[in-house]
Amino acid sequence: MSDLSLGDDAVAVNSLRSAVMRLSRRLKHQRVDESLSPTEMSVLGTLARCGSATPGELARKEHVQPPSMTRIVALLEAKGLVRLEPHPDDRRQKVVTRTERAESMLEESRRKRNAWLAELCEGLTDEEWATLRAAAPVLEKLAET
Repeated sequence: MSDLSLGDDAVAVNSLRSAVMRLSRRLKHQRVDESLSPTEMSVLGTLARCGSATPGELARKEHVQPPSMTRIVALLEAKGLVRLEPHPDDRRQKVVTRTERAESMLEESRRKRNAWLAELCEGLTDEEWATLRAAAPVLEKLAET
């Protein structure tokens, strides 16, 4: 894909961007706890996927400035969703770890969103469903890049 300004590739990229954004927006509305911001939920999701991390590591993974992540972590800690523990190698740093309450909330959120998506997929043809199953690893790769 050398020149996205021309042809079918540009149309496909535009369509993919638009569809992913709309689907993402709709998924965000399938929240279990309305008191958490999408950013707070994203941080909890990152901790679930990647394990405990320092605030600086979380800031890099979430593409936010470290001072912003410090505020987000403080909010999550006040809500009982993360705890700060001493860093094993550097006493100046803390490690952020999600609590059991956060794990339960994330599991319930995943369950609700998966059920919503499964309901949407009921309207797909067998061929569309096969295409979606084949595309899922590719979308995952794009999301991790």
